[in-house]
Amino acid sequence: MSRTLTKAEEDIMQVIWKLESAFLRDIVAAMPEPKPHQNTVATILKILIEKEFVGIEVYGRMHKYYPLINKENYSKGRTKSLVKKYYQGSFTNIVSSMVKDNNLSIEELEMLVKKLKKSK
Repeated sequence: MSRTLTKAEEDIMQVIWKLESAFLRDIVAAMPEPKPHQNTVATILKILIEKEFVGIEVYGRMHKYYPLINKENYSKGRTKSLVKKYYQGSFTNIVSSMVKDNNLSIEELEMLVKKLKKSK
């Protein structure tokens, strides 16, 4: 996936993915503290519509927003992009880096391998 989200856009998408569909006031209410101003969220929603991340249903003067791209597909694309950009396209390199930096223990890695083998 070549389209990316800014931090602010991703924060709002996280809420929309969680709520599945929502009005502006519901999105603002679900945002963490300190909550952004409603006008800020409305502006970002317009950008998300232009980027085709969010769709809109009109109910009179009210607008209900819903995701056009699911969270799993977006995060898979971002992960692949991260690995390509910073780890020479190698998932082995990222795992090795995590172990080296003590973000992932050998025991956790072994448990992960066992879990993956079970799921195949």
